[in-house]
Amino acid sequence: MSAKDVFKIMRTPDTVLEAWLRDDCPFEDLTSAGLGIERVPGRLEARVKAPGLVAGTADAARILEMAGAKVRLHVRDGDRLDTKGLVLEAEGEAGELHQTVKVAQCVMEYASGIANRTAEMVAAAERGRPGCRVGLTRKHMPGTKYLSAAAALAGGGIMHRWGLSDSILVFDQHRVFTEDDWAPAFARLKSFSPERKVAAEADGVEEAMRLVDLGVDILQCERFTPEGLAELIPQVKAKNPQLVVSAAGGVQAANAEAYARAGCDLLVTSWPYFGKPFDVKMILSRRPE
Repeated sequence: MSAKDVFKIMRTPDTVLEAWLRDDCPFEDLTSAGLGIERVPGRLEARVKAPGLVAGTADAARILEMAGAKVRLHVRDGDRLDTKGLVLEAEGEAGELHQTVKVAQCVMEYASGIANRTAEMVAAAERGRPGCRVGLTRKHMPGTKYLSAAAALAGGGIMHRWGLSDSILVFDQHRVFTEDDWAPAFARLKSFSPERKVAAEADGVEEAMRLVDLGVDILQCERFTPEGLAELIPQVKAKNPQLVVSAAGGVQAANAEAYARAGCDLLVTSWPYFGKPFDVKMILSRRPE
């Protein structure tokens, strides 16, 4: 299965899309109804306003289809378009188009923003150390997991964690609830789900060394500087050559290259989720009857 085929599986469920539409138009579109244009045949074109990656396209198309419009997609998530590049076309009644156009636009703009910021980080990480991956966290806007994850993949990133049920990651917020000597709790954790690797976060060198000695599979280094990691990574990998080392906390496009060059295997980030949307222009016109 190709990367782009994943988006067919990851499309946001209709129940979520319906909730987004109902939030914007819970009853009727007073403007379209008041003007008496609801059944006038219309046409929609979605075009990007600047060069870049597009994402959220399948969700946007489905949103339009749910109101009765006929949609033709010209791209898939992860495709790159030049200025004014055509994303999709739709035909339907004016009422159908007006009830969905803004939600569809917001979905594509939000997702495409994530995709482009992710791609920026991926390129920076690759410059620093070929093979260093960019993993996005579960710290996205609630209710947008499918859309945010698909956008991250469209930008060349991977998902660091889908949620609490797919992976094990021990934070200090977990350890405060264990005894002072949390080695027994860690041993229990290792045997609790033996098919999964155990990741744990360290915020200092001493803690990092302790975690490696306990047998952590993935060492997540929180708020370390690139210089600090360049010193730490050879030490921990001498203890466990198979250890995966990730950098987290404040990692973004501006410093991704430095963190990758320090020897990190993975850059853990929420940065692509929050930023300026990517501009997608929605052009409505009357279609001859």
